[in-house]
Amino acid sequence: MTLSVLLFAHTRERVGRSHLTLELPSGSRVSDAVAALRRAHPALEPLWPHLAIALNGEITRLDAPLPDGAELALLPPVSGG
Repeated sequence: MTLSVLLFAHTRERVGRSHLTLELPSGSRVSDAVAALRRAHPALEPLWPHLAIALNGEITRLDAPLPDGAELALLPPVSGG
């Protein structure tokens, strides 16, 4: 299955791109995508504890199944005033 991964702020800076394509086996879960991203992009490692993950526009859990063609977004913490 093919997934799109969107990167913002610090994740984009560390990877050097705003969009990635990820190939995973059918039946994969969000946790499988995270594991693949961790292996492929070790520069993201310090950020993982602070990121939220959205699946097709909604915050998701690591055990959520991934449909083919899904869009994952790595969302940094947001602050404002």
